[in-house]
Amino acid sequence: MRRSRAVAEEGPRRRSWIERLTRGLGAAPESREDLLEILREAEYQGLLDPEDLHMIEGIFKISGTRVRDVMVPRGQMEVVRTDEAPEDFIPRIVEVGYSRLPVVGEDRDDVRGILYAKDLLRYWAAEQRDQFDLLSVIRQPVFVPESKHIDSLLHEFRASRNHMAIVVNEFGGTAGLVTIEDVLEEIVGEIEDEFDIEAVMVEQRGRGRFQVDAQIPLETFAARFGARLEAEGVDTLGGWMVREMGHLPEVGESLRVDGLLLEVIRADRRRIRSIRVVEVGEAEAGAQGGAG
Repeated sequence: MRRSRAVAEEGPRRRSWIERLTRGLGAAPESREDLLEILREAEYQGLLDPEDLHMIEGIFKISGTRVRDVMVPRGQMEVVRTDEAPEDFIPRIVEVGYSRLPVVGEDRDDVRGILYAKDLLRYWAAEQRDQFDLLSVIRQPVFVPESKHIDSLLHEFRASRNHMAIVVNEFGGTAGLVTIEDVLEEIVGEIEDEFDIEAVMVEQRGRGRFQVDAQIPLETFAARFGARLEAEGVDTLGGWMVREMGHLPEVGESLRVDGLLLEVIRADRRRIRSIRVVEVGEAEAGAQGGAG
């Protein structure tokens, strides 16, 4: 009975949501384009979060997108050659920041395997450098045709837990490479690799002034700015501000901690998006007090 009552109570809210979306249409949407038009109108009226709309549009988009549309072209592939010494290719791996790289023989049509940076480092850390054999640590490559639809490729990536594939053309030559990141970016926008979170999430906007993504891990922010932030129960800077202020702050609200002024400069009805960080110094922060 309790569950039935809860469902009954939610019924009007659900009907109201649908009615608000379809008001004025006169009929249910007959095509994908009609549905997208309804959702875009809902976003315009504030009934749908902009990021949710962007993701829905991305889901519709990938059904008609092929691997050739999202792959890294052959000429732009970063590769390791089988005749390279570790001393030559390790600095390049560190520089580009990729976690996986194709290993090739004579040319890019001769793909021997995929080198995982974590496999290389594990071997290197074991102090067996003299016995290092590149071909013994690479993994079997996966090949996909450039005409393949990326929604199908995404299912294969998830099923195999493989995150990279070599793209081949109709003649069997290498056309490029594609990663699960390339596919997901079509749905949710650009995704940063694990090596460049801080560089993108913290943008300097002048002397002692920064714009920071509210989703930056709290430990990363604390280490970058030397702040002492209590992390219990929260993982991000935005979550920490909500907890400290006791409510979801609006744009313009701020607080001060450890010589830093933190001001919300972008937010929606669900979360903080972006924060301005100003290094004001301990003395000034202490004189100005807590939340502003």
